Amino acid sequence: MPIHKIVATKRGKAAIAAVLIAVASSWGAYAPSPPSAAPVAIHHVAVSPSVTIRAAIDKGYVPPAVKLAVEYLIMPWEGLRTTAYLDRLPKHPVWTVCYGETLNVKKGMKFTPVECEAKLIQRIIFDYYLPLVDRVPGYSDAPISLQASMISGAYNYGVQRQIDSTTADRVGQHRYHDACLAQTAFNKAGGVRLDGLVNRRENGDAHRMGEAELCVSGLS
Repeated sequence: MPIHKIVATKRGKAAIAAVLIAVASSWGAYAPSPPSAAPVAIHHVAVSPSVTIRAAIDKGYVPPAVKLAVEYLIMPWEGLRTTAYLDRLPKHPVWTVCYGETLNVKKGMKFTPVECEAKLIQRIIFDYYLPLVDRVPGYSDAPISLQASMISGAYNYGVQRQIDSTTADRVGQHRYHDACLAQTAFNKAGGVRLDGLVNRRENGDAHRMGEAELCVSGLS
């Protein structure tokens, strides 16, 4: 359970609204529609949400949950470093660049801010978002604020841990508020609770939104 009370905020709602407006004329034409509650008489072959989502991505569209996670959670919390540096916080130090990127990063690498953002979006789509779509039941039907918070969490502490998490279980049960709160448990590094991780998981700080804050802001 979270340490602090988690409530919806104006900045959380504003971020969600901004992203939905930005993608309304693009992603909306390809994204899967939520299942209808009423039976239909016409027999048809059901199309997996994963198929329609991938079709949109193949056309160059960025999923709204990815855009929300990248712009309002991951980029602010990770910070930008355009020259590769040795991150000594992990047990085994790793070369890191851009917004916390560690894949195939070597000493001396340099990127522009535009290149860093492009790398981040592609990495998030294929290594974090799509695995959650494929392996967390009900994920693509959940509110985008919850999807985004899970993407941000997965990027920070690992996509497999997210897939195996209580948060993922609650999503499958459509217990969305409980799912938002469950993710706040990931607030430790090396077994020690860190204030920075508590802020990231919960209500953020003066300049950055917290994952749970954004998550619950999209539930009502």
